[in-house]
Amino acid sequence: MTRAATVDQDARPAQPAPPAAGTAETAGTADAAVLLDLHRRMVRIRVFETEAGRLMEAGTLPGFLHLYVGQEAVAAGAISTLRDEDQITSTHRGHGHAVAKGADFARMFAELFGRVDGYCHGRGGSMHINDLSIGMLGANGIVGAGIPIAVGAAFASAYRSDGTVAMAFFGDGASNIGTFHEAANLAAVLHLPVVLVCENNGYAEFTPQARHMLLTDVADRAAAYGMPSEICDGMDAVAVRAATLRAVERARAGGGPTMVEAKTYRYYDHQGVKGLRIAYRTQEEIDAWKERDAIKLLERGATAAGTVAPERFEEIWAQTRTEVAAAIAFAEASPEPDPADIARDVYSE
Repeated sequence: MTRAATVDQDARPAQPAPPAAGTAETAGTADAAVLLDLHRRMVRIRVFETEAGRLMEAGTLPGFLHLYVGQEAVAAGAISTLRDEDQITSTHRGHGHAVAKGADFARMFAELFGRVDGYCHGRGGSMHINDLSIGMLGANGIVGAGIPIAVGAAFASAYRSDGTVAMAFFGDGASNIGTFHEAANLAAVLHLPVVLVCENNGYAEFTPQARHMLLTDVADRAAAYGMPSEICDGMDAVAVRAATLRAVERARAGGGPTMVEAKTYRYYDHQGVKGLRIAYRTQEEIDAWKERDAIKLLERGATAAGTVAPERFEEIWAQTRTEVAAAIAFAEASPEPDPADIARDVYSE
């Protein structure tokens, strides 16, 4: 569907609120294989991010992190529609996308620790994890920078006629950046097989959406480029999967690009767990969104429908915690980079 934008120029839209309980909770309608796949991807993200945040707050892990906790349904639902050879681009909040695409825990933690066994040999840290073998073209510390990279990947796919699809993840704030508009226009004009996934968590760092745009729905911007768009509940992994699957199938069939806006929320601060302690949102707002936690919604819905036994979910949690613990031990044992290799893989002079 192509959406037309209408705004009241005399009033800014209210901050996005979580959908009412019971709205678009679709876990009871999906089959067991899909539900278990979505659950596994979300739990892997949640456990990885929770442990990474704990290590950072304890001072064990150097640097800083932009954690994905709360938004797991978007990465899990969207990436579950892709094939291994399909490519994605990520953001500064990119661990969730990498994990959902199949990145290795041990190499990810090694990178966060700045060790040689990390994905970038300890040189990139949190915001630059990539693995071309699984189609993860990289996280990016520059807001909106991944969008034209994904459009470039889609152009290459169209040129090769190999049937692959590219997917770009970005936030509501990135849709204000010039690269979004340039890339969206080029994707539409060239009819490229790319899906633009806006993870609208309501904040551009510390700035509420209502303070940086007059639109309530970022998806309205797609209409300016003749591009169809769809809005979905970003706290419902099955709903995200359904929306992005339509977009992916359209792209793969030669129908061109689609924009999907997932209304979601991050539980932790913009950076880290406790962040800079800037009072820009209320605890009541955070708690209201946590009432619709994506993992709990899926578990409750699937269990109530009798589709998946609770024990299956418990097994996934236990297996993931064991795997993460082993990955952290691997990372801690990995050597630190040798200063003699400082010029390795540096291509500019």
